[in-house]
Amino acid sequence: MTTPKRDTYTPETLLTVAVAVFNERGYDGTSMEHLSKAAGISKSSIYHHVTGKEELLRRAVSRATDGLFGILDEPGAGRGRAIEQVEYVTRRTVEVLMAELPYVTLLLRVRGNTRTERWAMERRREFDQRVADLLKAAASDGDLRADMDTRLATRLLFGMVNSLVEWYRPQGAGGYDSHQVAEAVVRMAFDGLRTGPA
Repeated sequence: MTTPKRDTYTPETLLTVAVAVFNERGYDGTSMEHLSKAAGISKSSIYHHVTGKEELLRRAVSRATDGLFGILDEPGAGRGRAIEQVEYVTRRTVEVLMAELPYVTLLLRVRGNTRTERWAMERRREFDQRVADLLKAAASDGDLRADMDTRLATRLLFGMVNSLVEWYRPQGAGGYDSHQVAEAVVRMAFDGLRTGPA
């Protein structure tokens, strides 16, 4: 008599598979059937771990937003002048994005079609606003150019950072590590925005 194959998936490994499928097919274009095929387990085995597809989405985007908001609680995000804080937060945002690439990619692609997506978009806006507030404070301190609109600078900064999900792949031959990319982003953004030498 043969023993039935046991489900060797954990909630974490199932989440990894789900995020890959969501990023490939889009959340709306992914069914539980797609997830079970990608995981190589039955749909009922998936339901053993989660209540459904939206719970997997919630866990995935929470991982991304928790990583981003965690940056704001780090000592470097609250120490020194506002310009130093915003540079620190920008650098760490790049590093978190690169470390959690599939999760942040999913976060940036949600469209607001479900309660979880709307929640994720609101969290993103809240994080963006916190960084925008730091940029405004740095401008008020006289450390950023007065001729640059802070709202526009914030959008351009996030556009540059968020574009990493489109081209960055974990380091291989000729690749870049997170420190190199983070430093390049900070130099490009803030050398152009600062009023004087760093």
